[in-house]
Amino acid sequence: MRALRLQADRKLALVEIPDAPEPGEGEVRVRMGAVALNHIDVWGWRGMAFAKRTLPLTVGAEAAGTVESVGPGVTDLTPGQVVAIYGAETCGHCPACRAGRDNLCENVAGVRGFHIDGLASELVTVKARHAVPAPAGVSVRDASLAPITFGTPEHMLFDNAKLEAGQTVLVQAGGSGVGTSAIQLAKSVGATVITTVGSAEKAEKAKALGADHVINYREERFEGVVRKLTKKRGVDVVFEHVGVDTWAGSLFSLRRGGTLVTCGSTTGIVAEINLFQLYQQQLRLIGSFGCRIANLATSLGKLGDGTVKPVIDAEIPIESIDEALQRIERRDVFGKIVVTL
Repeated sequence: MRALRLQADRKLALVEIPDAPEPGEGEVRVRMGAVALNHIDVWGWRGMAFAKRTLPLTVGAEAAGTVESVGPGVTDLTPGQVVAIYGAETCGHCPACRAGRDNLCENVAGVRGFHIDGLASELVTVKARHAVPAPAGVSVRDASLAPITFGTPEHMLFDNAKLEAGQTVLVQAGGSGVGTSAIQLAKSVGATVITTVGSAEKAEKAKALGADHVINYREERFEGVVRKLTKKRGVDVVFEHVGVDTWAGSLFSLRRGGTLVTCGSTTGIVAEINLFQLYQQQLRLIGSFGCRIANLATSLGKLGDGTVKPVIDAEIPIESIDEALQRIERRDVFGKIVVTL
């Protein structure tokens, strides 16, 4: 079968590798159809693995396909079903996994496509619990956005930040994949959404998604605008994933007792915190990584009932992935780039 393999930093190649094995007990084999690209793919491509890994490595952390065959003991999946693949190889046995918190697995082997072989291949064999079925009518392309693009903000906004109707949320980088999803998810529960973007074109698109207020951070200091919009109160929740460039402003944008939840650091990994501000304002800072398998299932359900819709910047053939990663690296996207297999 063919697979997209990272041979060295910034060197990808489409190569022939042995077929994925037939599924064993509790496993399924999936014919992959689409891979959604994320900043984690850019980091891996750059060589920013933050952990030991062995190259060459099959890339792709977020993807979906169609069940080809099932192993013994698998009763809830059948050939022909569209499934999204959970993005980490978790054990299923530790206390965190048993509690439904796979993203806190004590024995995780790594993130697919980053530490261990990923999903950008014609076939993969995975644990059946990591293949989550999509509702009828959800395409493979759309299902490929559930594990990270929708699952991550679902976990951030509702499991962690406890966002509710009537609250106000600041979504940083509203033109990114998770940003476009966060806008839709927040609006779906009746929250007021303020978001930041880097161009007038992206501002119009963010408004079309439902954002109530859009700030072009290249023209205005977003934290000042947020304070004005909220009559100096600040927002209840900040959805942060940019990092150093926005960190101080994000904290300043919070109301007293507000919550900042972050899943990323695309502009750097070291930021300062004013401890006086932290405890006097009684702020809550929450780190969030990935999502629970249940969040993936919920996201597929919301895609199925129309609560949210994928925002696709481009669909590209697998041979064009280098160009796509470069576009993500320079933030020249609105929504997601999806690689078709």
